[in-house]
Amino acid sequence: MSTTDTNLEALHALEIRVLRAFEGRESDVLRDDTLPDLIGLGAGQVRRAVEWLLSKSLLSVEEEETAVTVSLTDLGRQYSQSGTPESVLLTRAEADEVTLADLQKDETFDRGEWGSAFGGLRKDGVVDVDGSTIRVVDASKAAFLREMLPTALFGRFEEEGEEVSLSAFDDSVRAYIDEAARGRGKGRSPVKLSERSIRTYGLTDSGRETLSAVLAQGMTGDEVSLLTAEMLQSGQWKDVSFRRYDLSIRPPRVLVGKRHPYRAYLDTVRSKMTALGFEEMKGPLVETEFWNMDALFMPQHHAARNIHDAYFVKDPTMSRKAEEPFMSRVGEAHRTGGDTGSCGWRYPFDPERSRRLVLRTQGTALSARTLASGPDNPGKYFGMARCFRPDDVDATHASDFIQVEGIVLGESINFRSLLGLLKLFAQEVAQAEAVRYVPDYFPFTEPSVELQAKHPTLGWIELGGAGLFRPELTKPLGVDVPVIAWGLGVDRMAMVALGIDDIRDLFSQDLEFLRAKR
Repeated sequence: MSTTDTNLEALHALEIRVLRAFEGRESDVLRDDTLPDLIGLGAGQVRRAVEWLLSKSLLSVEEEETAVTVSLTDLGRQYSQSGTPESVLLTRAEADEVTLADLQKDETFDRGEWGSAFGGLRKDGVVDVDGSTIRVVDASKAAFLREMLPTALFGRFEEEGEEVSLSAFDDSVRAYIDEAARGRGKGRSPVKLSERSIRTYGLTDSGRETLSAVLAQGMTGDEVSLLTAEMLQSGQWKDVSFRRYDLSIRPPRVLVGKRHPYRAYLDTVRSKMTALGFEEMKGPLVETEFWNMDALFMPQHHAARNIHDAYFVKDPTMSRKAEEPFMSRVGEAHRTGGDTGSCGWRYPFDPERSRRLVLRTQGTALSARTLASGPDNPGKYFGMARCFRPDDVDATHASDFIQVEGIVLGESINFRSLLGLLKLFAQEVAQAEAVRYVPDYFPFTEPSVELQAKHPTLGWIELGGAGLFRPELTKPLGVDVPVIAWGLGVDRMAMVALGIDDIRDLFSQDLEFLRAKR
């Protein structure tokens, strides 16, 4: 068997069709952007066949260039109908006296778009203000933005379709497109730039020899690869050419659907907690300061209540009613300690502040609500609480996170019970090989402890805090038995369990990365 015959046996039908695209052509080169239409195949099929032919040295890359194309975003398509905020602003300013406040009453664009347009035009010296009235100060630039740009930009898409080569625009329009698509505020750009490599392929000497053999054998690339029952019944199998199978070719990768690794991990945590006999707690994302802080014996002058440590709801700012009868009992515990044996925080407790609304900052709010609802005694409860804090985002911090909040109450509960549970969770749920306890302070627990786990890359990381609830918390809510509590960061536990070094990767949309985290 000749070398050519061996090559022919190994050729895929797609490769044959790409090779035959060079048949009878004066030039031995073809561009990859013309091959799909020329052969009648999809772009993906052509790319695969070309890569196979390149690996077999039957094709070579003769030339490679980068093509930059422009397309309209959804915002751009809107502007093509209404005009850009800049062009409409300039038209209004030249026609009549107008202020920014007047423009922002016009619902053609939202307030932010009007403000951005005015700010950009003023910065570029196109407009200025006389008092509060907007005046055009550079008529040449204004004419370009108001008349020439919309026609030269949006009109081109009407003529050529959804995607236009960047080189098709003149220099001034290209400068506008480049600034809009690559500069600050590109997330609100009316245009999008796309870059792709365009290759020109040519036949090698081996490729020409192989093409000649393909033509001599009458191979078309339409050879049948599957023998069907219909072919056997009709006898059609006698009249068709079958493609030879190459067992050395790897089969196509089969990608099956699966749950997101972090979603699957959360489900695992929930199932393990319920298997241990814990009942799940539920609660709102928007909490009052009462349940989020006051009921936890956190004084109203505590630093965690300021704007840097909690998200406050703008509208409405307050809940409709006070949380009675617990409000009075908790307020007395803050002022004097009430009947808890404590002297309290000794400050004038403000019931109105308790009604302020915040995004839940800690899962312990669920525990407070559960204790006030008349829980079982003894009882075990847990919650998967999504919480919000304005933290700087980095490898181990996010502005929203999920806590596994838990409480166990009963006459025989003590601090040793808590440490045993924490170790169990760290090993079984976070799959941590090493854990340690560090003394800590929380206004609502005494004693208090921080649980840490050893991450293989980041070292010791905090998983959460825990402790015995103080009587000043439990008694005003109607509970007179010991209660152990913990709030552990599920995100960080998942980092340990899934082998992730950056908390942001828990929410990755990179499919290859996610498939590797099965």
